Amino acid sequence: GQSVNTTYSAIRLTHMPTGIVVTCQDEKSQLKNLAKAMVELRTRIYNMEYQKYIDEIASKRKTMVSTGDRSAKIRTYNWPQGRVTDHRINLTMYNLQAIIGGDIDEIIEKLQVEENAEKLKEAEI
Repeated sequence: GQSVNTTYSAIRLTHMPTGIVVTCQDEKSQLKNLAKAMVELRTRIYNMEYQKYIDEIASKRKTMVSTGDRSAKIRTYNWPQGRVTDHRINLTMYNLQAIIGGDIDEIIEKLQVEENAEKLKEAEI
């Protein structure tokens, strides 16, 4: 009958770490089906990893965004006392005129130290 001329060329690939299953039976050649299935599997794994990356960035951004109320202030400039306070790192400096004049190197340095300490904490976890 007709079954004499059929080809059994379907391919099913399973990526064990993620459990993604791809099947392909478009072509008559099993090698062509394998190549197509590999491309599809690679694309699905890439899309999954990319989505994880995007979600991670979005969650980090969400934690960075403040509510905007007065308690979430970054820095206070107190003119009568000549004081600058950075509330993110609890830094208080009494040289307001120099900071307003552009001498902010010390603040930047302290912020970088705090950021590096935060990155080290994340790396340990």
